[in-house]
Amino acid sequence: MATTLSRKIGNQTMVFESGKLARQAEGSVVVTYGETQVLGTCTTANPREGIDFFPLTIDVEERMYAAGKIPGSFFRREGRPSETAILTARLTDRPMRPSFKEGYRDEVQVVITILSADMVNPYDIPGMNAASLATCIAGLPFEGPVGSVRLGLIGNEWVINPTFQDVEDATFDIVVAGRRNGDGAIDILMIEGEAPDNTWSLINAGEGAVAPTEEIVAEGLEAAKRAIAELIDFQAEFIASLGVTEKEWTPRPLYSKETFDAISAFAKARLEGAAVVTDKGERETALTTLKDEVKAHLLQAWGDETYAAHASEISPAWKDLQKKVMRKRVIDEGVRMDGRGPRDIRELSAEIGLLPRAHGSALFQRGDTQVLNVTTLGMLRMTQMIDTLDLEDTKRYMHHYNFPPFSTGEVGRIGSPRRREIGHGALAERALVPVIPPEEEFPYALRLVSDVLGSNGSTSMASVCASTLSLMDAGVPIKAPVAGIAMGMIAGDGAFITLTDILGAEDALGDMDFKVAGTRDFVTAIQLDMKVTGLPGDVLAEALQQAREARLTILDVMLAAMPEPRSAVNPKAPRILTISIPVDKIGEVIGPKGKRINEIIAMTGADIDIQDDGTVFIGSREGAGADEAAHMIDEIANPRPVQVGERYTGRVVKITTFGAFVNLVPGRDGLVHISKLGRGKRLSAVEESGLKEGDTLEVEIQDIDAMGKISLKPVGDEWKTPEGLEVEEAPRRPREDRGDRGRDRERRPRERRD
Repeated sequence: MATTLSRKIGNQTMVFESGKLARQAEGSVVVTYGETQVLGTCTTANPREGIDFFPLTIDVEERMYAAGKIPGSFFRREGRPSETAILTARLTDRPMRPSFKEGYRDEVQVVITILSADMVNPYDIPGMNAASLATCIAGLPFEGPVGSVRLGLIGNEWVINPTFQDVEDATFDIVVAGRRNGDGAIDILMIEGEAPDNTWSLINAGEGAVAPTEEIVAEGLEAAKRAIAELIDFQAEFIASLGVTEKEWTPRPLYSKETFDAISAFAKARLEGAAVVTDKGERETALTTLKDEVKAHLLQAWGDETYAAHASEISPAWKDLQKKVMRKRVIDEGVRMDGRGPRDIRELSAEIGLLPRAHGSALFQRGDTQVLNVTTLGMLRMTQMIDTLDLEDTKRYMHHYNFPPFSTGEVGRIGSPRRREIGHGALAERALVPVIPPEEEFPYALRLVSDVLGSNGSTSMASVCASTLSLMDAGVPIKAPVAGIAMGMIAGDGAFITLTDILGAEDALGDMDFKVAGTRDFVTAIQLDMKVTGLPGDVLAEALQQAREARLTILDVMLAAMPEPRSAVNPKAPRILTISIPVDKIGEVIGPKGKRINEIIAMTGADIDIQDDGTVFIGSREGAGADEAAHMIDEIANPRPVQVGERYTGRVVKITTFGAFVNLVPGRDGLVHISKLGRGKRLSAVEESGLKEGDTLEVEIQDIDAMGKISLKPVGDEWKTPEGLEVEEAPRRPREDRGDRGRDRERRPRERRD
């Protein structure tokens, strides 16, 4: 029997239903919001032997039937997950993973299947709440429910769960997930937000739109907590109605207390010195050496049999000891692993124009983190086509992120991008979206590639900085430069220490990963993952301000390398012109089966893209080619009348037995009669004059008859009749010799028809 519960959340009613679909799954629920509907399921399997992590898998399965579509692929079925599906899976995973109880190692798979997409309400919020519900219904050791909500900053108001259409009027779009802590308050677990592409125009329109400053974003997070509390209560009520009880389970700690104590007793004092080394390589070498000594000591102390039984516990216990030592030093002394203070930024450098053939390139380095970004500009027909379950069907600005194994000095797989690479690339892309000039101002498709050459903390934010410089180097007139910074946090004994510019190890051993990107004036992208509970709202607000201080410092370094975008696009990039023609002239410009437009492309070497509204984009590596193509198209679409006596330099487009046709302007040809090509001699064929199709010929209009047919004569010294040579005329038969045409034939009387 199905159980159903509904409640109004935001401006729509959210409905939970369980017991009807996917009844063999350990937990299943259908969540409906508007006419968007998702199925969330949760299943488990016994833990794999020897694993030292929690094997949670979140999958999002888009079904194109949900929007009444047939997949556009060759096989006409869904294939690999779309970028939207991958990003939604990451959004769901990030708040759920830390919500499972410590020591739980069973394999867990949560699948979100999109059953209906109304193209009004995004499916990510129903999907994230469905994942939480399905996990709770399965009775797993899960400290949920986890509530997820979207907010849009529309005008000066934060709107709960805005539609796709609402977001078009928003200056910030943010997804927040959280759960209740032991005190009943809401802890934020995850934040993902960005300023949409029309943010800049909305702010400058002067119609009440508010810029998403740090203070405004902090207010939005407090509004999100209230909405999350409502969703958690709704989920809890539904779970209670099903009578769910938690399954019995046995914690599987990664190490015993005895193992940790033995490692701590031998190495803690020495670890405190080895962990504080500025250079990453030296620090890792010292830690590896000390770990090897720990293993040797334990082998001698325990003996072969005991050591073999506890060998798998050494690495996780060693990692936790590092964590405790690092955290204690930060809290007690304010000293980090590389010797910096909490607000210190590593050495910064920026360089542009590294690659000689690239349209734009830049190298940004922060400590050991190094990112090369390259910008490529192309015609708008290079815009990416998207086949997914949201309103966006094209993408003009693309950012791709690569993280090769050599960036961390390791050997590893190289191939198609993983979820992490797609997620980092999407974050850097969203950070720059609001400052990319619109198509009307800059009619180019843009592809940016960030290659991570060195990694030790926040390569995604380094990609943002490198992307800004690369765009400016290419001559893209961005609205403002954007920089990004990653923040961390160490919490303990009621203290919350925010760290600026975290190292990779501080990310792994700390309690927060908080990335913020923006201009000097407002935030363009934000991402947060929390690992602790009880974080006060004012601490998060202060972290936002601390991130702004660092962002402004980084912007100063970037602008020292490149103060503003180049005044023109890189000469190696295609030059693109935009003209407009009447819609009813599009067919004439294209010509039958594309003949005319292909002729223009062949003659000028330009790349031409004609839109349905009559906008024509003309691109060419050489500026002269684009100008000539624009001139030819304009003459077809807006022809001017030709007049007797005008001279043209045209191309011979056809040779006949009686003359040569010369193209004067697009769509208008004239005839040079064979008698005018002989230079005083009579020709039996046009080819005897030396003319052939494709030749250029200067001509003058001699006559335009009533039917509009144009008679031409060649001009130029090479076509003049030599002095003293008379023009030979073709002999004409006398009138009397033209033969009997039958004019005097007897006519037979017509037969009369009765």
